[in-house]
Amino acid sequence: MKVPAHVTTTRHLGAAYPFVAEAGLGAAGVLVGRDLLGGAFVYDPFVLYRAGVLTNPNMIVAGQIGRGKSSFVKSYLWRQAVFGRRAWVIDPKGEYGALAGAWGVSPVHLRPGGPVRLNPLEAIPGDGDDVSAVNRRRTELSASLAEACLGRSLLPRERAALDLAVNRAGEWARAGAPTLPMVVDALLDPSSDHADGLRTTTSELLADGRDVALELRRLVHGDLRGMFDGPTTPGLRLDGPLVVLDLSAVYHSPALGVLMACAAAWLQSALRAQHDHQVILVVDEAWAILADLAVARWLQASWKLSRAWGVANMAVLHRLSDLHSVGSAGSQQVGLAEGLLADSETRVIYAQSASELERSAALLDLSDTETGLLADLRRGVGLWKVGSRSFLVEHRLTARELALVDTDAAMGGSR
Repeated sequence: MKVPAHVTTTRHLGAAYPFVAEAGLGAAGVLVGRDLLGGAFVYDPFVLYRAGVLTNPNMIVAGQIGRGKSSFVKSYLWRQAVFGRRAWVIDPKGEYGALAGAWGVSPVHLRPGGPVRLNPLEAIPGDGDDVSAVNRRRTELSASLAEACLGRSLLPRERAALDLAVNRAGEWARAGAPTLPMVVDALLDPSSDHADGLRTTTSELLADGRDVALELRRLVHGDLRGMFDGPTTPGLRLDGPLVVLDLSAVYHSPALGVLMACAAAWLQSALRAQHDHQVILVVDEAWAILADLAVARWLQASWKLSRAWGVANMAVLHRLSDLHSVGSAGSQQVGLAEGLLADSETRVIYAQSASELERSAALLDLSDTETGLLADLRRGVGLWKVGSRSFLVEHRLTARELALVDTDAAMGGSR
């Protein structure tokens, strides 16, 4: 039977032809915007993980200032609320206040000597209920903080003294969680039983842990006191759709990475206690954490816990070279930063300067075509690498979202 001919224009034929548009990632999840190769672009890490498209739900977002990176992150969190997802944000620059206000919550402002305290040594995800495992994780975090403050790795005798101090602080706290002041006190006043266990004297054990104690003391009595030096302030609202930890008061502090690590540790412990929703955990200005080797090592270990706890981590950077600038070539810092990238199977890259192209191509295994696109991406357009697939996505904002994401008010205008 002869099929009758059909005459149409190329415009209409393009819309009807089945292979013109990219197949996309499916229709379940958040509508991000428009796939520039055709069709809408929808993304949800939890859905894609269940479908076997992704092996982890973590994401890296990078882009030059003013290219739409922050707009995407904030609107993405806002839209995920429709699906019952919660968001927890470490906000070093104080830029998430408008988003929190739209959700009817207030950011938790952390500042030296302020009224709010968070205890980073509360129970941490992945420990189970075993006391020794809980203490081990607390010791790892305390060691990471001490090494970041000291600017070097702990000596074996220092690590042993810290381990015993954390255990002793846990005994003092009994049913509750130990605090950093307890750990400092235990380091400066070691017990004779612990000294006997190490075949040393109390005075020698004190000398072994003294430098560690003096550095951790900065978080307790020094210029950084009043944020992480006591039990968590009662009454903090953790059941809302958004929790923002505002660290803008210490953004210019050289200890920002240490403070962000404390905040991340507390968020993880709170997530464990409140775990009844899928959560998106955003670490903005992630370079500050990656610059400290011990803290970066601890963060990478935490990144690997994402699947077990239903957490999708998002690290936000300005440039992919931030992953290399955290240390010298071939250093452990750089290796850990690249490992964080490897443990984030979704990479969203907004425009990069010409000087960044070669390094970005190497880190992301970009094709020549993808590399060439990065320097010319207009505002709001990002290269998405999701698993083994690539997309060019134009992020779209609603009129309501424009007010939530605007960071140009100080420049006398808005988007």
